[in-house]
Amino acid sequence: MKKTFFLLFATGTIAATSVAQDIKEKEVARIIGTLAADDMQGRLPGTPGIEKAAAFISSEFAKVRLAPLPGEKSYLQEFNKYYLGNSSISLTVNGEQKNWTIIPLGNTQVFDWEKDSTCEEVHVNDVKEFMKIARSAVPLQKNTLIWLSPEMAGYIGGITASFSERVFDSKEALEEAAAKNADNKRIVVVVEREPVLAGATWKLSVHRTINTKHFANVAGMIKGSTKPNEYVVFSGHYDHLGILPPVAGDSIANGADDDASGTTAVIMLSKYFNTHRPQRSVILVAFTAEETGGYGSRYFSEKQDPDKVVAMFNIEMIGKESKFGKNSAFITGFERSDFGSILQRNLKGSAFSFYPDPYPEQHLFYRSDNATLARQGVPAHTISTTQIDKDKYYHTVGDEVSTLDIKNIIAIINAIAISSGSIVNGTDTPTRILKNSLE
Repeated sequence: MKKTFFLLFATGTIAATSVAQDIKEKEVARIIGTLAADDMQGRLPGTPGIEKAAAFISSEFAKVRLAPLPGEKSYLQEFNKYYLGNSSISLTVNGEQKNWTIIPLGNTQVFDWEKDSTCEEVHVNDVKEFMKIARSAVPLQKNTLIWLSPEMAGYIGGITASFSERVFDSKEALEEAAAKNADNKRIVVVVEREPVLAGATWKLSVHRTINTKHFANVAGMIKGSTKPNEYVVFSGHYDHLGILPPVAGDSIANGADDDASGTTAVIMLSKYFNTHRPQRSVILVAFTAEETGGYGSRYFSEKQDPDKVVAMFNIEMIGKESKFGKNSAFITGFERSDFGSILQRNLKGSAFSFYPDPYPEQHLFYRSDNATLARQGVPAHTISTTQIDKDKYYHTVGDEVSTLDIKNIIAIINAIAISSGSIVNGTDTPTRILKNSLE
């Protein structure tokens, strides 16, 4: 990014150099390196690793003396959900015990199966093929065992959250869902460590019990000086996939780009707005459980009055150069409000450009933490640089800090800080998104 251009905001002329000086490379590297370190164990919800990450983010918010959200006593916005978790599992193939990943789908508590005429087997190595089976509107004719190829290990977290450990607000709701589908045929997914041949015999047993899972967003705010009851949200998600089947001895899904990069941006923006006080209130939030159901952003959204939320800058995977080259990023749902146009106007004369989402077939607008508030009419958009169709490290143990471009992250943070200026200072209000318009 050029360091010589000037931008005119309602509060006066602000030099981009002042922003660049605030966003220091050493500080960005420290934060993202901490979040994506091995000792965070992949930041899976419900594990000590994500609790450690939450404590670290809280400590960073405390340094700039953010206020907790209204009604909260700390930066942790905590909540519990209920799910069925495995209490005992067993799998034998040709009489040999296998310590493979087993994921029962649905809300049944007991699975005792063996290879016979009552069960069907399917080998799957493509996510579209899996989704076709898992989401089929046609009832299964037999209980179905899916042998999932090890190349799909990056989808384990999503499959578990969406189809196996689906969370409910109460035990009663979970039990009601289980009873409703008691007569349906079932699916169990087994992640192969080695090929299971067609003639192999097998036997599996899975018993599950109702468990409580603790979640926590990490959030703070800076009260606006003249419009304190109007809110601008800056967010990223700090959770990731946890531990995956090992590749070359590495089993930790560090999630450096996805989304330690976005969380780092949120922390750096908290420092920036602490020294460039906004006229509208600014909320800085690191969401939990984006990878496993979006529960963090849903809970956060339920606590907000959407009519008071002016805009949401959700920041997701900004660690690498976008397909448009350096000094660029894209905005999901660009056409749904004038949010992107405002940002572009505020960057006029700079080297940086925002573009519409170049991957509409990926439906990214619906897949991140902006979606819940967008459904409520908030101009809530995700800013990203990921080349999602080419990124070989996405949802793998290879998503390490060493693969990132720290200067790219700094450029994005600078661009967000500057382009958001007229929104946080109350001179621009993005048009609303049509409520419930998301497919």
